[in-house]
Amino acid sequence: QVQVAESGGGLVQPGGSLRLSCAASGRILSIYDMAWYRQAPGKQRDLVATITRGSRTNYADSVKGRFSITRDNAQNTVFLQMNSLKPEDTAVYYCFADILGLPLGAWGQGTLVTVSS
Repeated sequence: QVQVAESGGGLVQPGGSLRLSCAASGRILSIYDMAWYRQAPGKQRDLVATITRGSRTNYADSVKGRFSITRDNAQNTVFLQMNSLKPEDTAVYYCFADILGLPLGAWGQGTLVTVSS
């Protein structure tokens, strides 16, 4: 069984920073791409950033230049450094891992990020 767990969410003022972490555990042979998604209240879940096993990255236009995704393959973890946060970044942030042997991948339970003064 595989588990994915996020941490690091919270309340931050506009212009502030947060770092999200996500760890995958359990019977894992290999993880391909990892990604962060977010879902604001009343909206669909959107892709924020992706990172390949070789650390190639891709970002949504709305976060380019402000967010940075990194990963540690040895620890099966992925991080999202979020700077210059805006109120519109408020959402539940979900981690996704494309894991060998799991056709649908694995999702975390989400962590809430609230950007407000």
